[in-house]
Amino acid sequence: MTGLGMRRAVFLDRDGVLNRMVYHAEFGLVDSPQRVEELALLPGAGEAVRRINELGLLTIVVTNQPGVAKGKCSLSALEGINERLERELALAGAHLDGIYQCLHHPEALREEYRVVCECRKPKAGLLVRAAREHGVGLNESFMIGDGLTDVLAGRAAGCRTILLGHAKCDVCRKMDELDAHPDFVLPDLAAAVALIAELIGR
Repeated sequence: MTGLGMRRAVFLDRDGVLNRMVYHAEFGLVDSPQRVEELALLPGAGEAVRRINELGLLTIVVTNQPGVAKGKCSLSALEGINERLERELALAGAHLDGIYQCLHHPEALREEYRVVCECRKPKAGLLVRAAREHGVGLNESFMIGDGLTDVLAGRAAGCRTILLGHAKCDVCRKMDELDAHPDFVLPDLAAAVALIAELIGR
């Protein structure tokens, strides 16, 4: 999706990109925060988002949040977590232009969320909807995430993709299997934003 006058955006996954993942002893796994008090920004995340703001790019979170569907998290808690995220970013002088989330899961405990949808990454529905509502040119935009579902969603939408972390052997094999090769692999959000600034000449 391109066009004259269309805006550019940086789409961000939430958990593991902006905030820390949390170990949940009751489930025996590391997952998204499920309670407001569990939300903690990753070091440098606020400053990185502020830099995106300064570059004049929209900053839009696109995130799968099936915790409500799986009965792990209430909808009000999820809303509270997002509100805390925005407050924490504001303390660093940063802001988000939108938060788009998929609440569905094909094996949801709650029937109203048991849907095979178009918005759950690796599908591109969240990015397409955000682009439509904000006048974003997807081919001129970026998707940053810490998982291959983020890479696949960004590619499906036509964005340039940045995978955070280190591409270990098993990850590289999975990239080959899924044809999910990102345009760039970088260690953290700050490095990704620095690259974007360079790519757009700012």
